[in-house]
Amino acid sequence: MKFGQVEDPSNIDFTLPKDHQKTSEILKKSKSRNLEISIGCAKWNKTDLKGFYPKGTKDELTYYGTQFNSIELNATFYGMPSPEQVQTWKEKTPADFKFFPKITNTVSHFRRLLNITDVVTQFATAVLNFDEKLGMVFLQLHDNFKPKDYERLEKFVQEWPKEVPLAIELRNNEWFTDQEIFNKICDLFEKHKITNIIVDTAGRRDMLHMRLTTPVAFIRYVGANAESDYTRLDDWIERIKTWKEEGLEKLYFFVHQNIEKASPLLSAYFIENLNKEFGTSIHIPEMADVKTKF
Repeated sequence: MKFGQVEDPSNIDFTLPKDHQKTSEILKKSKSRNLEISIGCAKWNKTDLKGFYPKGTKDELTYYGTQFNSIELNATFYGMPSPEQVQTWKEKTPADFKFFPKITNTVSHFRRLLNITDVVTQFATAVLNFDEKLGMVFLQLHDNFKPKDYERLEKFVQEWPKEVPLAIELRNNEWFTDQEIFNKICDLFEKHKITNIIVDTAGRRDMLHMRLTTPVAFIRYVGANAESDYTRLDDWIERIKTWKEEGLEKLYFFVHQNIEKASPLLSAYFIENLNKEFGTSIHIPEMADVKTKF
């Protein structure tokens, strides 16, 4: 994942910004006392996750499901999934496993939210076959999708099928630099129970808006393949602790790397420390290559 990549991560201030004032208000409306946690990588293929799979592994997803409780399903961004394909993925994973499919790029990048009713219907119909294993669908908008396109996004949100939980990632910096615009889009998301995605990547610190619009934190964490990746995760533990105390209901945390080999390592580090902090017992993924340590 090269988005937000920088040449020298040591020059970046990785301090997490303070919470947006509205976030506490959202969380305090929650009645939940239990925090559902899903942590995973962005992909499961062994070409990227070198050293993760035991030699001779033939079915990567089946093995991946023994190590992680979720996957950020980027495969669906590049091609429309069929109901049959979804059913196959579902059957290869444990009962408590969750899928987080990305909406196909036909919707977000090629048609840019115009004339998409047919595609959205096809996509939603397919992913509903995940049944109880469907975590949340997410829409990642193009970098050049700007506030001038607000009406398209508003229509999309209003018409999105309510039975499919949805998160949205805004990428153009104009959404964040104009406070009035940002408040407007967050109000829209809050009204329609759309989760506002937070992206933590070195080159785009503006996307760390810390504005939750539902009692769900959907975080896409992009490491920089640097030692600071681990201390950054420590900071997230502290922030999540605060949110949990305020009423956070669900945490969806997905780890990316420019060199994906490190994603399982960072995930293992994060899960181990999360278990220590919250007394949870989420399985800590192991590298098949025992020489690889975190």
